[in-house]
Amino acid sequence: MKQRVISGAVLVVILAITLYFGGIVTCGLMALVSLVGNMELLRVYGVNKKTPGIVCYLATVLYYIAIYLDRMDIIVPMMVIYLLVMLAVYVLTFPTYSDKQIMAAFMDFFYVSVMLSFVYLIRNMEHGLVLVLLIFVSSWINDTCAYFVGRALGKHKMAPVLSPKKSIEGLIGGIVGAGVFGAVFGILFDKYVDTMNYAPLLFAVVGAVGALPAVIGDLAASAIKRNNDIKDYGKLIPGHGGILDRFDSIIFTAPIIHYLLVYGPEIVLTVIAPSESVIVTTLYLFPPSVTRTTICLLYTSPSPRDGATS
Repeated sequence: MKQRVISGAVLVVILAITLYFGGIVTCGLMALVSLVGNMELLRVYGVNKKTPGIVCYLATVLYYIAIYLDRMDIIVPMMVIYLLVMLAVYVLTFPTYSDKQIMAAFMDFFYVSVMLSFVYLIRNMEHGLVLVLLIFVSSWINDTCAYFVGRALGKHKMAPVLSPKKSIEGLIGGIVGAGVFGAVFGILFDKYVDTMNYAPLLFAVVGAVGALPAVIGDLAASAIKRNNDIKDYGKLIPGHGGILDRFDSIIFTAPIIHYLLVYGPEIVLTVIAPSESVIVTTLYLFPPSVTRTTICLLYTSPSPRDGATS
């Protein structure tokens, strides 16, 4: 337990320093974390030191260079080329690698490298230093709250075969806890995000909504381990396992939070009223230049005919 706490504290310090500086420092660290994660997953399928693995590592490096240079226009062509190269390796070396190994190596790039890159993409946004912390609110705070609520109140198993210790009560507790902590986080940092309206509300919603994919990410990583009869992906982080053991929930949470912040759902509150007397007011959680997240409030205005005498 002591080893787990110490290594966890060291990890938090490294992340804090890296996220504080942002830019190439954050991009470089996430590229390194992705490469280690690539290696851990490729090792499960026995291709971490073979040609499919090397192709995956190369794709990861080129991908991070592209997003750092803001060349998002070449990402899709790069992914198409990556697929073609991986299939070329498969057919030109047949039957050296099984279809399962090739598909695992192909998926590895998207599952680890692309998904984790959203940590950098969020950090690169306006107010990114604050917003990127929402990833950890939705994943690690959710995990902590779910653990304690599950231990205290857990009675109904959520995934009895895959993860017997997880309960529906813990799931709800984790989502609520992440939402509440998100709101508190928004209140504390409200003055630092001066171009953002309703930060406590936004952070609460993002924290709670982001907690659900965090659970899916955790279970997905567990399912892969169960299918391949391994306990941990690695031993890089003492007491925690490998990169994928510690970042499994972040892999799913980071992209969801990124798209919540950039596009966001439109929450429409509608009061049934005659169409001619409805006034629409749009309240921006961010200025339009930052995100498209809005709340549209529809309310009834008094009709000029109301109260009129004939």
